[in-house]
Amino acid sequence: MGKTTGFMEYERQDPPKKNPLARVKNWQEFQIVVPEGELQEQGARCMDCAVPFCQTGTTIPGSDEIGCPVYNLIPEWNELIYHNRWHEALVRLHKTNNFPEFTGRVCPAPCEGSCTVALNDDPVTIKSIEYHIVEKGFREGWIQPEPPAKRTGKHVAVVGSGPAGLAAAAQLNKAGHWVTVFEKDDRIGGLLTYGIPDVKLANHIVNRRIELLEAEGITFQPNTDIGGNYPAEELYEDFDSVILCTGAQVHRNVPAEENQLSGIHYAMDFLRANTKSLLDSGHADGEYISAEGKNVIVIGGGDTGVDCITTSVRHGAASITQFDIHPELEHERQENNPWPLYPVVYRQEDGHKEAEAVYGKDPRAYKVQTKRFISDDQGRVKGLVTVDVDTVYEDGVKKRYEIPGTEKTWEADLVFVAIGFTGPEKELLNALNIQTTERNTVEAEYGKYETNIEGVFAAGDNRRGQSLVVWAIHEGREAARECDRYLEGSTNLP
Repeated sequence: MGKTTGFMEYERQDPPKKNPLARVKNWQEFQIVVPEGELQEQGARCMDCAVPFCQTGTTIPGSDEIGCPVYNLIPEWNELIYHNRWHEALVRLHKTNNFPEFTGRVCPAPCEGSCTVALNDDPVTIKSIEYHIVEKGFREGWIQPEPPAKRTGKHVAVVGSGPAGLAAAAQLNKAGHWVTVFEKDDRIGGLLTYGIPDVKLANHIVNRRIELLEAEGITFQPNTDIGGNYPAEELYEDFDSVILCTGAQVHRNVPAEENQLSGIHYAMDFLRANTKSLLDSGHADGEYISAEGKNVIVIGGGDTGVDCITTSVRHGAASITQFDIHPELEHERQENNPWPLYPVVYRQEDGHKEAEAVYGKDPRAYKVQTKRFISDDQGRVKGLVTVDVDTVYEDGVKKRYEIPGTEKTWEADLVFVAIGFTGPEKELLNALNIQTTERNTVEAEYGKYETNIEGVFAAGDNRRGQSLVVWAIHEGREAARECDRYLEGSTNLP
C-alpha cells in the first residue's frame, strides 16, 4: 500500500467542478484538473486490503453489482501514483480498461461503493484518480498507437461502434486480426457520441481514441446500415467472423392516454438531435428539439433523464421537472443494501445541481406516475395528469398502487420519455437470422457470447440489456477473446 495510515490521515476530497451557474452557459466539460500532490494523497487512502472488492467485478443474483466490471487493478495504480510513478500506473490501467478516459467521466463508479474504506468512512476517489491517470498519459505523450507486430490474415466485422464495439475491435486488433467497424450513424462512437451530452463526454475525447485505433489498423465505416445500404448476406461472405454490438435502442413508452401527442419525445431522440446539431453547426442549423422557454417534464429518474435535464438547462427551459416513480432514497445504506453492494442511496447528479442552481430547487418529483397527457386544440401536449403511487413487493413481484386523492395536473410544453429500452432493433437481427430471448435480447451465453450462427458473437446491451458503459466494455473485451479463440483455436486475450 502507498501509506500505511493514509486512510486515517487524509479525508476524501471530491474532484472540484466549475460552478453550476457558470457552466450551464456553454457545452464544455466542467471537471477541474486536480494538482498531482492532492491526487497522491487521495491515492494514499487506498488500504491495499487483503480482498479488494473494488476490483471484483461481479453480481450477486437478485441483487446489485460489486466492484469494477473490467477488473481494474485499483490498489496497484493507487500505490503507483502515491509514489509518483504515473507512467506505470497508466500501464496498469490500460491492462484492464481500453478506454479509461470514457469510464473516468461517465461511469457511476460501482468500485467506490465496494471500497473497504467505505465500510465506515468515505471511499477512495477511484474514478477521479482513473480520469487523471489517463489524461496525464495523453498530456505527456505516453499514449501512442501500438499496431500489432504481425497479422493473422483473418478479417472480423464489428457491427456497432459504441463502447462494446470499440472494445471488441481494439482487442481483436491487438490479436492481429484485420477489423472493420460498421456504424449506421454519420459519426463513430454510438452511445458515446450521440447518447451522452457533450458536457459529460466531449466528442473530441471520443475522436482522440478513434484516431488512435485507426492508427493501429482498425477500419471504421460510418453511414453503413447492415441490412440497408450494406446487404446483410455480404457480411457473412466478406468476413471470417462477426461481433454484433448494436446496443438496445427500442424505446419503452409511457402507458398513458394520449402518449403520441406532438411535443412528447423519446429522450434519445432529443439527446441525439441536440448533439448532432451542436457538432455540425454549434446549433446554428436549428436541427434539434429546443427546450428554450418551455416547461419541460422528464419522465424517468435514471441517468438518461438527468441528461435531458442537463441539456434542457443549457437550452434555457422555463422550468424542468423530473418524474421518478420510486420514493426518495435514504441518505444511508439500508439493511437490504449492505456493503460491498453498490450503494442505493440518495445522491444529486450534476444535472440536478444545475437545475437547482438555475430554478431554485431540485427538479425531482417522487412516487409520481403519469396517467394521461393533455392536448391543446392543435394536437400538441400542454400538460399531463399524474397520481402518486406506492411501490411494494408481493411474493417477489413488484406492484404499484395508486394513492387516492393524489391526482395532479402539470403544465408541460415538452415531455421527454426516459424510462429505458425494451431491447435491440429486430430488423438487423432478423436479416442475419439471429435468435433472441424472451427479453428480446440476443440469445448468447454470458462468457461465451456466440449466437445461434457459427462465428457470430454478440456483446453489450443487445445481449445483456440496457446497462452501463463499463459493462459494455467488459463484454466487448470478453467477446473478442471468444472470437479470437474461434478463429485461432486458442487465445491470449484476457
